[in-house]
Amino acid sequence: MAIDTQHTPAGDTGDERPITLVFGASGYIGSNLVPRLLSSGKARIRACSRRLSVLQARGWDGAELVAADALKPETLGPALEGVTTAYYLVHSMGAGKSFGQLDIQAARHFAKAAAEAGVQRIVYLGGLAPASARSEHIVSRRQTGDELRHGPVPVTELRAGIIVGPGSAAFEVMRDLVLHLPVMVTPKWVSRTSPPIALDNLLEYLQRAPDVPETAGRILDTGGPEYLTYGRMMQILAEEAGHKPPMIIPVPFLSPKLSSYWLRLVTSVPTSIARALVEGLKENYVAEDDETRRLMPQDLLDFRSAVRTAFEAEAENALAARWTEGAFMFRDYRVDYSYYAKTAGGSAVAAAPVDTVWSVVTAIGGEHRYFAYNPLWKIREVADWMLGGPGRNYGRRHPTELRVGDMVDSWRVVGLEPGRRLTLGFGMRVPGAGVLEIDLAPEGNGTRINVTNYWHPAGVWGLLYWYAMAPAHLFVFTGMAQGIARQAETAVLAST
Repeated sequence: MAIDTQHTPAGDTGDERPITLVFGASGYIGSNLVPRLLSSGKARIRACSRRLSVLQARGWDGAELVAADALKPETLGPALEGVTTAYYLVHSMGAGKSFGQLDIQAARHFAKAAAEAGVQRIVYLGGLAPASARSEHIVSRRQTGDELRHGPVPVTELRAGIIVGPGSAAFEVMRDLVLHLPVMVTPKWVSRTSPPIALDNLLEYLQRAPDVPETAGRILDTGGPEYLTYGRMMQILAEEAGHKPPMIIPVPFLSPKLSSYWLRLVTSVPTSIARALVEGLKENYVAEDDETRRLMPQDLLDFRSAVRTAFEAEAENALAARWTEGAFMFRDYRVDYSYYAKTAGGSAVAAAPVDTVWSVVTAIGGEHRYFAYNPLWKIREVADWMLGGPGRNYGRRHPTELRVGDMVDSWRVVGLEPGRRLTLGFGMRVPGAGVLEIDLAPEGNGTRINVTNYWHPAGVWGLLYWYAMAPAHLFVFTGMAQGIARQAETAVLAST
C-alpha cells in the first residue's frame, strides 16, 4: 500500500533503509523514476508532488506519498524529514510568463530546507546549456542548478537535451508534427543538431548518480551516442511509426519564436511548454559527457532504437484501470494520437452518501440518459449517425448494473471502481480518442462528484474538433455533475 506521510509519520514504519525523496514525482521524469527506484529496493522511496491525489492515482505500492510545494517553504520540512538523497525534478514552464523567476525562488527554498533537514545529496536534472543560449527555458535550468549549489548540500547536476520516450515534451511535439503534417515549413532550427538520449539511459544515470561518490558537486552532461539534426530525428520518428516522413521546407525568415505561435493547432503538448522548447532550438547542443560515461558506463541507444523502445513501452503498458496521462488504451492503441490530453470538466457536491450517488452514476445512458442537457447529447448522437458512426446505438446490458466491457449507448465501460470511479471510452466517429470519467469522493456529510472529459486529438483535425466543442464543454459537464447530485438527493428524500 502507498503510505500518505501527511498522516503516517515516516519514522513509524519500522523500515531502517535510507529515505530517497523524489521531489516532482508527478512529472514526466519523476513518474518514470519512482517505479525504477522502488524496484531496486535499496531505499525507502518518498514521492512528492503539489497534489497528493495525483500520486495516489499512480498505484506505487511501497512508496510513501507526501504533498509539498517548493514555492511554499513551510510545506517542505515534512517532505524532507529523514531524507538522505533528494531528487529535484521540478520546473515551472507550464506557469507561462516569468517561469524562470519561479524556478529560482523554488530552488532557493528547497536548498535551504534540504540543508535544515540534513539531506546528504541533491540530484538535479537540468538541461544542456550552450553558453550562447538566451531562451528563458535554457537559462532558467542553468540558474536553478546555480541556486541549488548556493546551499551547503552537495549537488549532482545531470544535464540532458532531447529525451526520447513517451511523454517527453520534445518527443511528443515531434510526434504530433510528423504524424499529422505532410508538409512542414520550418525555420532554420530544423538543421540544428543535438545528441538525443533515450529515457532508459537517462533514468540509469539518475539512479546510479547518488551511489557514485565522484559525482558529488559535479555538473555532468548526458547525451546519446549520435548527433542528429531535428529534421533527421523527425524523419526517423515517422519511419518507426510506419508513416511517410513529411516534406520539410526550411525558410530563412521564420524564427523559432514566430513558429511557436501556431503550435496550439498542431500539438496537444501544453502550449507554454511547447513554446519554451521551440524557442530554445536556435542552438546546436553539445553534450561533453566523457566523464559521465566513465563514472557510470552503460550501453547507449541510438535515436532509432530509442524511438522503437518508446513505442514498444507504450504497447507493453497498454492496460489501465483508470485514465492516466498517455495511457495507450485510452488513445485507442494509436501511436499517432496525442499523448497529452485536452481536458474539460465540472464538479458538484451532493447532500447524499457515496453509495446513493454511485447508484445514480451506474444508471447512466440508456433510458436514463445523461442527467442534464439531454437534447444536446441527442443532437451529437444524430450527427454522428449521419456521418456513419454508432451515435444511435442506444441501450445497455442492464438498466442499473455495469461491468467492464459493457456498452452504454455508444460508450464502452473501460474502468470501474465500485463506489469511486466510472471510466467510459468514447465510441463515436471522431478525429481522436475520448474518455469520460466520473469520480466520487466523500466530502463532509455528502459526496463530491467530479466529471472530467479527456481528449487525445489526432493532429490538426482533432484539435480543431476540440476547440469547436469547447463552448458546450463549459456547461455540459458541470450540468452532468449537478444532475447526478440532484437525482441522488431526490433518492435520499424518497427513502426518508
